[in-house]
Amino acid sequence: MKILIYSPLFYPSVGGVESVTEMLATEWVQLGQEVKLISQTPDREQKIFPFEILRQPSSKQQLELMRWCDIYLQSCISLKGLWLELRQPKPLVFIHHTWYNRPDGSIVVADRLKLWVTRFATNICVSEAIASHLPVSSTVIHNPYRDDIFREMPEIKREKELIFVGRLVSDKGVDLLLDSLFALKQQGLVPHLTIIGAGADQEQLQQQVKRLKIASQVQFLGLCSPSEVAKTLNSHQFLVIPSRWQEPFGIVALEGIACGCVIVGSQGGGLKDAIADCGETFPNGDRGKLTKILAEFLTNPDKIAKYRSNAKPHLQLHQKNIVAQKYLQRLEAILL
Repeated sequence: MKILIYSPLFYPSVGGVESVTEMLATEWVQLGQEVKLISQTPDREQKIFPFEILRQPSSKQQLELMRWCDIYLQSCISLKGLWLELRQPKPLVFIHHTWYNRPDGSIVVADRLKLWVTRFATNICVSEAIASHLPVSSTVIHNPYRDDIFREMPEIKREKELIFVGRLVSDKGVDLLLDSLFALKQQGLVPHLTIIGAGADQEQLQQQVKRLKIASQVQFLGLCSPSEVAKTLNSHQFLVIPSRWQEPFGIVALEGIACGCVIVGSQGGGLKDAIADCGETFPNGDRGKLTKILAEFLTNPDKIAKYRSNAKPHLQLHQKNIVAQKYLQRLEAILL
């Protein structure tokens, strides 16, 4: 099968869509498929991948690729990339990684167009929540994670309690977690919190730590490489994902589970699909419920074992090879 992927953002751009696209394309090549990718993201280092990448190609080059491929696949809908389908029609597949609306929930013309064109394609969604957002039926295939990096490392002592990994922006709810840390302190509980990531709210969050007088409990590590994140996760008991917004899925939850963490995350959107029975969820933005769950975990260590025992069967469903094969089965069915 010849698969052409249109992914405007790709390495060295960093994000969940880019990561999943790279994992799937790599696995498809290893499974004997031919894969080429169109991206608008330049790469000065020219990193080598096991599939061909055409960066900022000309219109002529893109049409040649359309003539070459059996399947035209977009990682999220790109209206700019749909002209190729009009000029050189091929079976069209959309992988939906996110919502088609604005941060406040409103829908503009571009969003309406994206939802409308789903009627003319095969649609695959990364979570049940995203599938319910579409006006058409779709197949749900949950995201994979980098199982070659994120794993348990018995040689690392699990001596710390809480960790957050993600962008330091308001949507991710780190300020909510800091408020919970303060509330736990009022109850006589003083867990350590490690924060990995960077973002526009970093200085504001550091000021919040000082204001709440919890500086001795909080450590900001900044940006870390995936291997460094994996090692740090292995030294913690609980990964907290307190997102205010409705996460479409949440690969970071899989990474935490793979490294032996129990997850505490917000329940809206698709994050609960990623967490499954490997942790507990709370209503988005509910600091009181978040604090209660953390207090229960911190004071009842026996409760942790149950969630860790659920990790292995859950992670098997999200291994790169398994997820890639699920996609291929769906793509092959389109060509029959």
